[in-house]
Amino acid sequence: MRVLGAGDNVADRYLHQAMLYPGGNAVNVAVFAARLGARAGYLGVLGDDAAGRQILRALEAEHVDTALTRVVHAPNATADVELVGNDRVFLRSDRTTALFELDDAQLEAMADYDVVHSGYAGPLLTRIPDMAQKARVSFDFGSRFDAEEVRPYLSHLHLASFSGGHMDGEEARMLVQRVLDAGAEYALVTLGAHGALLGSAEGISQQAADRVNVRDTLGAGDAFIAGVLVGIGTGRDIRSTLVAASAQAAQVCQVNGAFEHGIPFDAEAVRRQHGNTRQSNDDQEAVKA
Repeated sequence: MRVLGAGDNVADRYLHQAMLYPGGNAVNVAVFAARLGARAGYLGVLGDDAAGRQILRALEAEHVDTALTRVVHAPNATADVELVGNDRVFLRSDRTTALFELDDAQLEAMADYDVVHSGYAGPLLTRIPDMAQKARVSFDFGSRFDAEEVRPYLSHLHLASFSGGHMDGEEARMLVQRVLDAGAEYALVTLGAHGALLGSAEGISQQAADRVNVRDTLGAGDAFIAGVLVGIGTGRDIRSTLVAASAQAAQVCQVNGAFEHGIPFDAEAVRRQHGNTRQSNDDQEAVKA
């Protein structure tokens, strides 16, 4: 089973800890797929600063192939996170370095993988049809998606994923059915503490969330996506796939950052630079990848 994470990466800077953690939807899914035994790679752009170098080191430590990872002379994409009470508040993000134009060579390289995963925080939404000519495509649309914008891409997708923590059960089930009716092979809606729904031609299955002492939920949805991709790709039945995906998501909730590998940084300098200004809700959604 070969899984390629393609698109976004980010250095999550936890101001309350003065620690920086590698992350980003495409990076996270690649790492979690590798932990489940898949041959994983990451296609994207890193900066050559301390943040970018740490993400590269983390990918290599997690046995993710970085042959398709490009390093440029620029600051890496970052997201700044503060703790207010027990809640994580996203203050600001800079994704410039992580945004890139997919070239023909990168597109051809996707044919070496069974599944290519990307998401809304990266630059590849409009390239889904092209990518689907090379490999099965998984795409995470997050929670603030536009139904009309999403619909044309669904028929090209092996897995279409959505964050539905704000939805009730019936709303989430209706979303799964609409996505399947539009042509996606599988539709996943993660529901936070309420588990997840996974739909296919076999029907819609529900998985309860594992009960754990939560330290940090960042990356849990990405872990669930990776679990679904690897489970389906290795021939597991839906029930065992969901159980394994839920277990991995629960493990992620018990560590800092998406998958640890943190390093210290100068949090006070960042606070001074940004004036502790919080982002709009729309910008926060992009940061959460």
